[in-house]
Amino acid sequence: MISLVHSTSGIIKECPTGYSWTTCFFGFFPALFRGDLKWAAIQLLVSLAIGVPTAGIGGGFVGPVFGFFYNKLYIKDMIEKGYGPADDYSAQWCQDNGILMRKI
Repeated sequence: MISLVHSTSGIIKECPTGYSWTTCFFGFFPALFRGDLKWAAIQLLVSLAIGVPTAGIGGGFVGPVFGFFYNKLYIKDMIEKGYGPADDYSAQWCQDNGILMRKI
């Protein structure tokens, strides 16, 4: 888990890293509860697009697949919204994972 702080308001957000088990088991709901409406809608639409033609079977694979990369997408979106690493560990994690290319 890393910490991100907003550059102007000072709000600190704790962001999970690695595989998103909540996304695996609950689909688009973790994104919805985080207020990440963009990725919640994308996950829901992909689930429907795959689930409808396969009688719901294919939709069950969307959560486990999105679980591999959702947390990283969420962190990237938070940085685009003005958040940055709150400590050295978070900055190093972002740099190691290609989210921030410059030294903080």
